[in-house]
Amino acid sequence: MIRKRLAKDKTEKATAEEDTSKHLGQTPNETLPVQTFDEYHCSGNVEIDFPGLCALLDIKDIPAVSTMHPVSSTAETTSEAGDTEESQSQINTAFKPCLQVELENENPFSAKSFKISGWQVDEQIYRVLQKVLPSLSQLQSLQLWQARLTDQMVISLMSTIPLCSNLRAVALEGNPLPDQSYHLLLSEDSAISHLSLRNNRIGDEGARLIGLALSTTRTANKNLLSLNLAFNSIGDAGATHIAKGLRLNRALLFLSLSNNHIGDSGAAHLAKILGEFALTHEEVVERRKLLLEKAQSLSLRVDSEYTPADQLPSVPSSTSLSISKGESKGTSKKKEASKKDEKPAANKENPKSVKKPSEVKGPQSRAGKPMGKEKQLSSHEDQSSVAQNEHIETVEIVNPLLDQSVQHRNGLLFLPGNTTLTSLNLAGNRITKKSLPLFLASLERQGEGGGLLRLCLQRNRFPPDCESYVKIKELMALSDPLEVNIPESTEEQEGQGA
Repeated sequence: MIRKRLAKDKTEKATAEEDTSKHLGQTPNETLPVQTFDEYHCSGNVEIDFPGLCALLDIKDIPAVSTMHPVSSTAETTSEAGDTEESQSQINTAFKPCLQVELENENPFSAKSFKISGWQVDEQIYRVLQKVLPSLSQLQSLQLWQARLTDQMVISLMSTIPLCSNLRAVALEGNPLPDQSYHLLLSEDSAISHLSLRNNRIGDEGARLIGLALSTTRTANKNLLSLNLAFNSIGDAGATHIAKGLRLNRALLFLSLSNNHIGDSGAAHLAKILGEFALTHEEVVERRKLLLEKAQSLSLRVDSEYTPADQLPSVPSSTSLSISKGESKGTSKKKEASKKDEKPAANKENPKSVKKPSEVKGPQSRAGKPMGKEKQLSSHEDQSSVAQNEHIETVEIVNPLLDQSVQHRNGLLFLPGNTTLTSLNLAGNRITKKSLPLFLASLERQGEGGGLLRLCLQRNRFPPDCESYVKIKELMALSDPLEVNIPESTEEQEGQGA
């Protein structure tokens, strides 16, 4: 009887542990259930991990998880049933907090988009999100709309984003922050490529911090491709700060400042950086420092590759006669090798001669066949040279102050201007026809060396038939012949909604 009773108790205990492990998202093979929040290991399935973690923190009203699956090949035959199910799901989740998760495929571990819309994220929920997000290996987009985040949450978010290997798009909208910490999302080491900060009441101080994050004389954001600052409270001073950040930024392609409070003064600074502009005293000093650093690095690299003659090992006089013939042959071979070595060195001084790694090939004979014994050595030298040249070229791109096309005029240095930016949206501001000639002049100077393909100036304080505005539209049409005129109603919708 005692043995049967012990066996029964053991079976009941194992069953209870198995049920607990299933509830917490663990596998039945684990002997001990997770007892604390820190011990929980996320699986990457939001539908299991999120409620499991919330339960460990004793959260009473756990937000639901709404998962959107991709449309399957049989969607046409089941479209009516799917529409009914989707509408019912929207009704059920419309009036209570929920996480909206979009999957890449049918696999529940393939979440690619994560969205919170219209409900407050408190400290406990945010703690759960910080633990869940790094486990989503395929996550590409994170959207937080009217989530009432705090400055401290945004600061801690910067330590979470690097743990999400594929996360490149972040939208933090409808979420005013007292300390205007949005610029932390644009830090120099941030991997975010697309950032939307609409409807956040960002003023001139927030714009100043964002401008500094875009670039200074020593630092610059290198990964951000698009920045949406529409529907904020940025005025002339804020636009001036952002224009200053665009002087030395060579990564940003798309910038929207639509529906702000920018007038002619702020617009003039934005127009100025599109064409050539004179370097400030601070920028001139920094340019000299960079040139000096570059020259020193090249000198050190050359010194390390070529050994001076006085440092060569000496040969005993007693053996000089016996190897004199061999020395003459060896010397001739060294001269040939040195000539080959001089070619990569020349490339270092002329970055334009750098070839892409895919274009670099080993030395070939006239017949086009690889040469013999020197094949592997020469190939290695070429690859090393290319790697070093690519490093130099990257420095020049990151630091426009090293641009070789800088011109000296009247005691000033002029930089060609920002030709990386391809789209600038200034619709719905307070710009008059006074600043339009400045945009027109900058666009005409850009020529064929890149520059804006799209400049939106609708709904500002000038008539549509203004002469300068008509010429600007004509230039834009020439820059992008396939450009389609976007209706103003579409522009007005930008930044509204989730």
